[in-house]
Amino acid sequence: MNIEISNEAKLPSRFGKYKIKAFKEGIKEHLAIYKEPFGEVVNVRIHSECLTGDAIGSLKCDCRDQLEASLKYIENHGGMVIYLRQEGRNIGLLNKINAYSLQDKGFDTIEANHQLGFKADERTYEIVDEILSHFGIKKINLLTNNPEKLMGLKCVEVVSRVPIEVKANEFNKEYLRVKKEQMGHMLKDE
Repeated sequence: MNIEISNEAKLPSRFGKYKIKAFKEGIKEHLAIYKEPFGEVVNVRIHSECLTGDAIGSLKCDCRDQLEASLKYIENHGGMVIYLRQEGRNIGLLNKINAYSLQDKGFDTIEANHQLGFKADERTYEIVDEILSHFGIKKINLLTNNPEKLMGLKCVEVVSRVPIEVKANEFNKEYLRVKKEQMGHMLKDE
């Protein structure tokens, strides 16, 4: 895998003071946002880009809430958020908005992706192994509700899973139900 890596920079944010590096893989540029020192087991959140949720505050998903909870966790406990440029479960922004349109017509999140010719989830995690390897990280506590992320990493040992619990709202309650019941996400019942 041919990856270009940026220099390290400071990143003060409203959630804490971090360091940041970019990792360019082809045309995609991913981020590692981290707080050192790392222990033997590093807290890691793998977060896929969600422009509508992360930047605009869409209530149709739980992405922004998970990102913010993860940044706060890393601020308090140390570790890393890996921000992957895999918009819309890696179907891209245009297709994600088309999926939103289908959801407006009654399709659930998985059905909408299938209508557009995609799997329920098109994301991959090879770049995560490369990023963790760059930092010499071999053992992690993975901040996730997604079982695919637990199985998607090949070069590190996942010591434990740290759940990222966020509150459902009227706009994402069905979305979260589908993620739990059809995609196996480990979410509490509301």
